[in-house]
Amino acid sequence: MREPLLRLSNVETFYGPIRAIRGVSLDVHQGTIVAVLGANGAGKTTILKTISGVMDPLKGAVVFEGREIQGEDPDRIARAGIAHVPEGRETFPYLTVRQNLLMGAYARRDRAAVPGDLEMVYGYIPRLRDLSQRVAGSMSGGEQQMLAIGRALMSRPRLLLLDEPSLGLSPRLVGEVFELIRRLNGETGLTILVVEQNAGTALATCHFGFVLELGRIVMEDTCENLMAKDDIKEFYLGMKDEGVREGRRWKRRKTWR
Repeated sequence: MREPLLRLSNVETFYGPIRAIRGVSLDVHQGTIVAVLGANGAGKTTILKTISGVMDPLKGAVVFEGREIQGEDPDRIARAGIAHVPEGRETFPYLTVRQNLLMGAYARRDRAAVPGDLEMVYGYIPRLRDLSQRVAGSMSGGEQQMLAIGRALMSRPRLLLLDEPSLGLSPRLVGEVFELIRRLNGETGLTILVVEQNAGTALATCHFGFVLELGRIVMEDTCENLMAKDDIKEFYLGMKDEGVREGRRWKRRKTWR
């Protein structure tokens, strides 16, 4: 079996004295879409920040294309081929859409290829062409999310990290964002690691998933298999049989007494 494009081995990252992720190990293989699921505060964002160099792990290794990258500066990791779309999008609000997109290519040396890649982004996200002279700060949340993804694509990444891409979006816009994720993976082979609270949409889109609780991975499997598991149905999809759910509540109340 081929080595994974990205491997985390027993990674532990801290916020001051607080251990945010605890011995996390996961593989992301070339050409796949991988989801990390978990409640708010589970450590999902910390995993992406550790990969992209925003945070340094205290223990463990982050290996990308066979090379350890933990502790390297974020700009060097970006040049290595990892693009990070953070939670909240973080577009440049006073720059136009076109200027934001070109900022995604700032570190590239193949300047002659940038106009062609700009056209490629417009092809995948036509709305950005229509809004190319609009100031980013005046756009809707969904438009800014598409812009943030487009800006990341301008770096020609081999691995795209997406942090809560559905956050704050309407169901229609969530569908558009995840359809774009599917198209990018299916048509270009781009490898994507996405962290999400919207488990139903993520599991329907991704190939493999990890479930994170309190900084630890407690479950991993293909997304098809995860969707069939009772715990996932109950706690993430709201699909557990009501009789079983009521029985579990009773047991918890009895224990608390």
